[in-house]
Order: sequence, then C-alpha cells, then structure tokens
Amino acid sequence: MHLTINMRLMHQINILDREEVERFARWISQIGEVTIGKESDRGIEVEIPPDLLIHSNGDNFKAIVDSTYPDLHNNLTNFDYLEERAILAPTLEIVEGINNHILSMLPGEEVKYFSYDNICPTAASSSGDDDIYPQEYLNNISISELPNHVLSLKIGIPIMLLRNIDQSTGLCNGTRGVITKLGKRILEAEVLTGPSKGNKILIPRMNLCPTDTTLHIKLQRKQFPILVCFAMTINKSQGQTLAHVGLYLEKSVFTHGQLYVAVSRVKSRNELKILLGGGEGCNTTTNVVYKEVFQNV
Repeated sequence: MHLTINMRLMHQINILDREEVERFARWISQIGEVTIGKESDRGIEVEIPPDLLIHSNGDNFKAIVDSTYPDLHNNLTNFDYLEERAILAPTLEIVEGINNHILSMLPGEEVKYFSYDNICPTAASSSGDDDIYPQEYLNNISISELPNHVLSLKIGIPIMLLRNIDQSTGLCNGTRGVITKLGKRILEAEVLTGPSKGNKILIPRMNLCPTDTTLHIKLQRKQFPILVCFAMTINKSQGQTLAHVGLYLEKSVFTHGQLYVAVSRVKSRNELKILLGGGEGCNTTTNVVYKEVFQNV
C-alpha cells in the first residue's frame, strides 16, 4: 500500500520551495506508511521536528490556544479566521476540556441548553427500560456522535453539525458554522464550509439515536445536533482542510491512522504545530499503526 503525496500541499508548490514541500509531504506519507520511527512496546515512536513543537511552560491549554487562535478576542467576528483553524486531539474528553476553556475566556452571555433523554422507542428491549435507567444515568452518557446533555453556547462561537440537515445544499454531518442567534427552540448560524458557505441556517432540536454499538442501551437524545468546534477530535477532522492546526498530544493517539489523519489536514508545514505531553524536552509521540492493514495490499 502506498500513500501518494498529500494533495493539500500541492497548491503551495509555486510559492514554497519545492524541496521543502516534498520533504514535508514525504514525512506525512512516512507516518501513514509506518516507515519512520522506532518500535517500542507502545507502538512506533515518531520524532517531531523542532519547528513543529509548541512549548507550554506548564499551561498546555493556554499554549495550544495561543498558538492556534492568536489574538482570538479581536478575531471573533472574522469568519475566515474561524473557518481556517482548529485544535485537534485524540479523545472527546480532551476536546471538551479545551472547548470549555476557550468558552470561559470569551465575552458574552453563556446559554445552556438541556437535552431530554430516554430509551429509543423503536429499540427491541425498550419496554420498561426508562424505569431501569434513570434520567441522571442517561444524561451522563457522552459519546462523539451526540451533543452532551448540557450544551453551553455563546453567540460568535464555531460549531459543527452532527447530522445531515439538508444534503441538497451541503448542510451535512461535519459542516461547520458560527452561532449568530440563540433562541429557546431554534438556533441561527452562518455556514463556514461547503456549498452553503455564507448562508444563514436555522437549527432545530432533533431526536438523535447513536449507532455506537458499545452502548448496551439504545439512547435517544433530543438536543440541537451540534458540537462546539474550536477543538475537535481527530476522527471528526477527517474530510476537513485547515490552514492552521494545533495538534494536542498530551496523550498519544490510540488507534490506527489517527496521527496520519491529524498531520495531513494542513496545506503547508508552517500551518501545523504540535503540543506533546512528557514535559520540556519531549520530542516524540506514539504512532499507532496496524501493520496487517498493509499486508497483501
């Protein structure tokens, strides 16, 4: 199996030195093909070039936010600024921590929206399950397919759709926008990405049932189908092309191909910065690749 040169880099070929572009593209491909790094009991340890590293001085959230969203307060109304950048992290827990950190920094009233959770009526075993699983238990379920029970929003923050609203106009799962109005029953947002970019859309609450097979119940959550997306999981970033990526790796990636997906979101080398765990002086991270994927291909 061979990964071709990252096409996101090619638009820069007449601007940047060809050799530098090809070197960066080759580094990305080597991560995907697991032809770079040293084996350890955790996986393949990949050295991160010094110019890509973010140094935190002990405050990791502040460091990644300052690097990825410089002068954020003065750019909240600059939708191009918000469209072209994101912080990526391996887990939903870290992503939510970063988003909550940024939300607390921003001016404006924070509005909280609470979901209504129950067992999906179409589930084969739903009869009586609402009595077995109390609201508190259902409310505490947090998975990447669903907004949380408590959705905290402010006007001007970037969000991502979690469901298809109108596929004919490109309002699909993964489309990003900016909140422009916060109503009791309807949200208004301006679309940042896709064919409807620049259009205003209305987002209603929806009944959402996840497909996650690890849940032993069929949860139904009525909530606005969005996530705050200053930061997003690496998996959610698939299909996105960004001009500025801050990759937050306080803990290494945990599944096949995640590191490759993360570093290949950008268009050029100077648009990628990486924060590692392990303290000052740490310059390696674990690349998880299942080598059997490449066998017989």
